[in-house]
Amino acid sequence: MTVHDVAVLADFRQPGGASAAVAAEVHAQAEAGLSTVLIHVPDARAHDGFGFRPRISDLIRDGAATLARDDRPVAARLLVVRRPWTRPADLSVRAERTVLVVGRPPVEPAVYEQARRWFGAEAAWAPTSPQAREQLLRVAPGVRVTTTDWHEIIDVAHWWRDRDGFVADEPVVGLRGPFPVDLGDLRVRWFGDSSPFPHWEMVPFGAELPGEFLRTLDFLVDFQQTFSRSALESMAAGVPVIVGEHLRPFLGGAALYSSPGRVAGLVREVYADPDRYRGVVGRAREFAERHHGHRSHLARLARYGIRPRLNLPGPRRSARPLIAPPRRLLMVGDDDAKVSTAIARRLPSDLAAVIAAGAPGAALAHAEGFLTERLPSRAALGVTEARWNRLAYDRLNHLVEVHAPEVVAVDGVPFEGLARLARERADLVWVWVRRALPPRHPGAEWDDVHVLEPGEFAALAMADEARAHRVDPITLFDPGELSAPEAARAELGLGDGPLALVSPGVPPGIAERLERHGFRVVRDEPPSRCLRAFDLTVSGAGYDAFHERLAYGIPTVFVPGRDGQQRARFADAAGVALTVEDPEPDELEEVLEAAVRPEVRAALTRRCAELTFGNGALAAATWLSGLRARVRS
Repeated sequence: MTVHDVAVLADFRQPGGASAAVAAEVHAQAEAGLSTVLIHVPDARAHDGFGFRPRISDLIRDGAATLARDDRPVAARLLVVRRPWTRPADLSVRAERTVLVVGRPPVEPAVYEQARRWFGAEAAWAPTSPQAREQLLRVAPGVRVTTTDWHEIIDVAHWWRDRDGFVADEPVVGLRGPFPVDLGDLRVRWFGDSSPFPHWEMVPFGAELPGEFLRTLDFLVDFQQTFSRSALESMAAGVPVIVGEHLRPFLGGAALYSSPGRVAGLVREVYADPDRYRGVVGRAREFAERHHGHRSHLARLARYGIRPRLNLPGPRRSARPLIAPPRRLLMVGDDDAKVSTAIARRLPSDLAAVIAAGAPGAALAHAEGFLTERLPSRAALGVTEARWNRLAYDRLNHLVEVHAPEVVAVDGVPFEGLARLARERADLVWVWVRRALPPRHPGAEWDDVHVLEPGEFAALAMADEARAHRVDPITLFDPGELSAPEAARAELGLGDGPLALVSPGVPPGIAERLERHGFRVVRDEPPSRCLRAFDLTVSGAGYDAFHERLAYGIPTVFVPGRDGQQRARFADAAGVALTVEDPEPDELEEVLEAAVRPEVRAALTRRCAELTFGNGALAAATWLSGLRARVRS
């Protein structure tokens, strides 16, 4: 039996946004080499005369998805249910995990009990917006709910159109959904079945495709209570959207805000200021790409263990953009690229990160939605040091030419091939992201570059030369971004009972000892956001693992290698972790016997909270974003 990556259960006759949302996700999956099967379940409340929507038929015809047959069972790694109140009468569906996506949560409690019987108690309800989440938790507080919203996605490159200026000599405003009371004498195009004002141009439903409609507009007004797909399409197409103030915390500078009575004045004000207009267009496109682009959906699937089989192409750039393209920062990450990705997540919207790293780091950055480039390590290639430096020089020189960064930030050893490129490309600003603790990397004497120094919990007051810009220790996520223990266990497919994470590289014998103490042991390193799933972790004391455990308050036993001994000793002395420097049987057993005791683990968590430190990723991103301007001045 074929096991598909994703199965989508829905009524594919549904018009408008429902079919558009499914089509966008299937396109993203197909683009990444993932297989999708569509399970059609007619809704008894829908009109039987409608056939599949054209978007859905195109998916099947083009091979982006296959249609399930009633006489054959379906198997998938993830089942996405778009209509949780309906199920196939005869079709057998088997899935490793199930998500019930809902935009308007049912108000009848019986629906949730029925869904539990149909899809299992482990199925998680995924609201599409904060408003849907609030209603869902109010109506059915006992159901399992995903920790993040299942937001809609869009292919920005498909929607974007080059625009040399405004549509006409006067502003043209489009309306979707509820309309303002008065737009004065503005030229208005209205999507509807009748025109509410004589001077408005009525566009009947179906007369123009959404993309065609948007190309005739300078602004779109959308006063719906939630962030609609119409608004998202407008942002992706380069048409500023005007919404209510209630969406400002969500959209920030990516939209314009007004009350219904002030729309006409705002339109004329922005129309008369092309720089302001271009600014909101650029921020809107970046918002749509980062938060609702294909990569955001692939990052969502990665949390269910489904990762791309093909590299997703980068955003398509305009030949003649209305706005200047975003500034680029090339980040050369170490093998896992956590520090680089942490900084990239917090860059301002006008500075786009490109992360070059080895396979693990590239996979992490890709899952977080960033444009990534592979830079295989010397060990991965199995070549001599001289050969590696030549290959790395050629690869990085190519990346600089392709992406035209204004700053190159290097996290890790500044090897000779890199130093050579820095000498040749003095037009770029070069930054060494350097660890504070000795022993220094072999490239410690890399001169004539700026130095960004992520802090060390074990050396927060350590003095060094003045050229280093220091920030707090950097972790991929802030503590508040982590999944709660129950949600993290559900995401990882783990059950109840004491759980211990024994990281790869830890000396043998530890997992077996913990199992004798009643712990279930996990040996594969999980996503950082899921660390709170574990009651205890046993780990090396590398920079990332060390600071994540302490920042998130995870009870930990450090078994350090040579490079992590100072960190582990400091943590043990400060009472934030336990340490086994020499894993002899007696010492190891003594430390583990302490670590398995609930009161000891609780004390470690409390001590971490008392000696907590901030996340320096935002400060690092802010410093990097302004570095080029400071150097020029």
